[in-house]
Amino acid sequence: MSERMVIASHKGPYTVDFDDDGLERLDGRVPPNAHFIVDARVADLYRTRMGNILASPSVLAVEAVEPAKSLERFPAYVEHLVGKGLRRDHLMVAIGGGIIQDIACFLAATMLRGVPWRFYPTTLLAQCDSCIGSKSSINCGAAKNILGTFTPPGAVIVATRFLATLDERDVRSGVGEMLKVHAIAGPAAFDAFAAGYDRLFGERAAMERAIRASLEIKKGFIETDEFDQGPRLVFNLGHSFGHAIEAATDFAVPHGIAVTIGLDMAHWISWQLGQGTEARFHAVRPVLKKNYRGFEGVPVPHGPFMAALAKDKKNTGAGSVTLILPDAQGRIARGIHTADDGFRALCRRYLDEVRPS
Repeated sequence: MSERMVIASHKGPYTVDFDDDGLERLDGRVPPNAHFIVDARVADLYRTRMGNILASPSVLAVEAVEPAKSLERFPAYVEHLVGKGLRRDHLMVAIGGGIIQDIACFLAATMLRGVPWRFYPTTLLAQCDSCIGSKSSINCGAAKNILGTFTPPGAVIVATRFLATLDERDVRSGVGEMLKVHAIAGPAAFDAFAAGYDRLFGERAAMERAIRASLEIKKGFIETDEFDQGPRLVFNLGHSFGHAIEAATDFAVPHGIAVTIGLDMAHWISWQLGQGTEARFHAVRPVLKKNYRGFEGVPVPHGPFMAALAKDKKNTGAGSVTLILPDAQGRIARGIHTADDGFRALCRRYLDEVRPS
């Protein structure tokens, strides 16, 4: 892939370049006054290809685990950057997946009231979804993604060769987000994507096309509704349930896998509530089950699951949950549902009986 994508944002346009040699180009010409925030594992795996980057005066290597993006960790990050002389006309460069993106974006948005930043996504999940859209979120205490900003990077450089060092579950985690995006695009788009699912794991060109297609779908929504006020809210499809599964399992289920289960759960719950259809649930289920295989039996404690669902930031009032669900035509819409005993029973039934079936 070589074509450039341009994304409109409230801070002006930013670019997405598909460049498999992007890391080497960066290493060959390290920007002056650059502050690198790097996934420690990526730094280890690609040490020979980023020698100049890692030898730069300001490098913050972070283990990309969920606790790393907790507010409690940020004083150490701030202290590092202040100690390295960060100024407003300097550049932050994030190299890693979504956790590194969230950390760098939050720091770039808040330190010195704003520092420009650039993103080199190294995971499929980041490349196909989170790298565009301006959003960043960090955790505070037990509340996931409760603090955040809308601060786009100046540029995104996508190198799919990073995917070669991901394990299969991380690839499937990214594919989970692509399944979500194509479900939002409509039944025809989802069914076509599902038909090519197996090729994603053996054909690099098929994966590259899927990444670009996913970003093109998302681009239309974020340019229409950058601040999540309306149409873009459907991108939370699968996420209310997925985030609750992550929290209830202490992140034993990777994000995109949890979202895949959340997609399955959304279609089933929608059918049970009379909003969606049994036919559509059974149409989408085979590829979803294939993508979350190996995690169908991970115990999801009901109490913590419902507690996490109740804390979802999309909720608008006590005793209700805001969910993104498909309708009878497979169109995705937002609705408010009472979290009563009947709803809790449906959640329990899905997690204990339907999910493993």
